Amino acid sequence: MSPTPNPLDGFVIDPAAITYVGEGLQRPECILAERDGSLWSADARGGVVHIRPDGTQQLITQTASRGFAEAADEEARFVSGTLPNGLAFARNGDVLISNFGTDRLELMTRSGETRVLVDSIDGQAIGKVNFVLRDSRDRIWLTISTRTTNWMRAMSPNVRDGYVALYDGGRLRIVADGFAFTNEIRLDATEEWLYVAETCACRVTRLRVGADGSLTDREIFGPSDHGAFIDGIAFDAHGNLWGTHVMLDRVFAITPEGELRILLDDDRGSTAGKALMAAFARDEATPELMLACGGTIAPWFASITFGGADLRTAHIGSLRGSRIPSFRSPVAGLPMAHWHDR
Repeated sequence: MSPTPNPLDGFVIDPAAITYVGEGLQRPECILAERDGSLWSADARGGVVHIRPDGTQQLITQTASRGFAEAADEEARFVSGTLPNGLAFARNGDVLISNFGTDRLELMTRSGETRVLVDSIDGQAIGKVNFVLRDSRDRIWLTISTRTTNWMRAMSPNVRDGYVALYDGGRLRIVADGFAFTNEIRLDATEEWLYVAETCACRVTRLRVGADGSLTDREIFGPSDHGAFIDGIAFDAHGNLWGTHVMLDRVFAITPEGELRILLDDDRGSTAGKALMAAFARDEATPELMLACGGTIAPWFASITFGGADLRTAHIGSLRGSRIPSFRSPVAGLPMAHWHDR
């Protein structure tokens, strides 16, 4: 019996077929899709933008929960320091926020009231919180890119202080450590493996998930070096792992067999991209070199989200775009945990 053909065989994303959702967004890094066609996008103005199916949108800014004893002080912290990054839906529809500005895991109602779930681990500051993922058992997985106070110093091939933590039963614990700028994570269809984007190792690593949330059998999935920084990842229903190369602005997929396929290249081998990666290899990457990079579709691709009623509309999150590029995929995305809620 011949193997099932991969729906991505012969597929590339046609830039001319890309449409756009939203307008005036700021740093729409992570996007969540709901069954009704709504999109929820992280926003640098201190909250989340809800884009309704009819295209209208609303910025929902974070406010301190009434449960805080010193609500005024907490309100000021949200206004001045918040920078929502990774998002996930709690089972009741609230929004889990991994906050890159406040360095904590937060829970926001759909009206904006926010409370802190956890801001320390083993009595120490968590570090640079990046992404959050809920599994089918309501456990919350959190990535911390680095423990380095100035996170830009962790944009190095020689720093390996990122980790994955599990928030379960009201407690946060480290379940895997020693990553090169831990970024997005995803579980496969059976939740047997957790896949980790290691931005500064330019690779994806996977670990086997134990019944107690422990992670073992760590191994590289796909190429050991993409030659580019990996930011977001997401599975489709066939088992392809899609992802983005941030700053070089590419969309890629790794097949179940580990083959890397470039589906969209908005960098097209630019001199800026080559200069950045060459400097990074020498541990000499600078903000100036990074800012010189970026395509025209939505600078600094950051994530992939599957949505639409058939989960075949893909959306690209970005760090420097003001709207969300969308395109049709030949294969449905793997439903996330919230797709089965309510």
